[in-house]
Amino acid sequence: MNDYLILSFGNLKHRGLRSWLTILGIFIGIAAVVSLISLGSGLKTAVVGQLGVLSADILSIQNAGTGMGPPGSDVVEKLTERDLEIVKDVPGVEIAVKRYIRVATVKYDEEVKYNYLISLPDDNIEVEFTYEALNMKIEEGRLLRESDRGKIIIGSDIKAQFEKDISSGDKILINNKEFEVIGIAKPLNSFIMNQMITMPEEDLVELLEIGDEIDIIAARVENADQIQEIAERIKEKMRGDRNLELGEEDFSVDTPLESAEALTTVLNIVNLIIIGIAAISLLVGGIGIMNTMYTSVLERKKEIGIMKAIGAKNKDILSIFLIESGLLGLAGGIIGALIGLGFALFAAFAANSALGTTILTVQPSYPLLLSAILFSFIVGIVSGVWPALQASKLNAVDAIRGN
Repeated sequence: MNDYLILSFGNLKHRGLRSWLTILGIFIGIAAVVSLISLGSGLKTAVVGQLGVLSADILSIQNAGTGMGPPGSDVVEKLTERDLEIVKDVPGVEIAVKRYIRVATVKYDEEVKYNYLISLPDDNIEVEFTYEALNMKIEEGRLLRESDRGKIIIGSDIKAQFEKDISSGDKILINNKEFEVIGIAKPLNSFIMNQMITMPEEDLVELLEIGDEIDIIAARVENADQIQEIAERIKEKMRGDRNLELGEEDFSVDTPLESAEALTTVLNIVNLIIIGIAAISLLVGGIGIMNTMYTSVLERKKEIGIMKAIGAKNKDILSIFLIESGLLGLAGGIIGALIGLGFALFAAFAANSALGTTILTVQPSYPLLLSAILFSFIVGIVSGVWPALQASKLNAVDAIRGN
């Protein structure tokens, strides 16, 4: 075996440029697999984190939008106060609260950013429900009260968006109107909430001149085990009020379980597409190894003939060429795994730096790395089987003559 390895390494080193060009296709495929699956795993963790802030007994009602803007920006028919009353009257609903979620310009120390604004109701019970539903805790300052006007709470990530840190008591301009920061929220495992500015409902309505339209209705059910049944009751009541047939809903009633299932399905589909694309690249890499090994057989006929003339058996020739092709696959796998992991870490760092948060994390998965390297090694061996068989079957005399 030592002789086989020495011969194989020597042959690959002798054809250095060709060997590097051969493993190029392999390590591109492996790099794609490792980087994209690692990023996909980090994205899935981030999504689960976003869903983790949702309570099991809270559902949300919103209209089906026709665009990619924030809630209420581009919908078929907006939610109204009438819809809110319908939801409140549904048996099993303990409390229902309207929410406005809009985008506005935020200016602080001559820097201008864009952030989401979320409304806080003016009723004490609804205020408590909103804080509990959003899982909002204060790191600095205090929470808003229902009687506060002209005051806001900023998400933990907003503080880091500006070069000059924002502290409790500072003044910022929102759509050119001054507001006082009375609280900075504790970081949550939710990118959205960490980027949110909470303000009194009256201030938000006045600031953006909002009419009889609601972006989201959040409702808590009396029994979390019946949340799906209550969601169907809400759909039925709203369909009846809007004269819609089953399946024609221009609104959605979402439970945490439905949201998790939908996002998980999307992520699984994305992973399948990623694996399919990477498999094509690996196939191309395997064909490259096969072509290289076949060319090597043609170029080394005399060498093969001489080895057979001095006693090498067919299995010896077969082993040498299989080891060579396996080493090509192994080298491509190792390089590709390292490059793929490095790219995933860099992409996560760049995304977090751009967003000013640590929502996307990539942890090295040793089973994934080892599996990718092993798979690449197997691809190399399989790709070299046919050329190795051709080499082992050569007649010693004919090979020495170059026939």
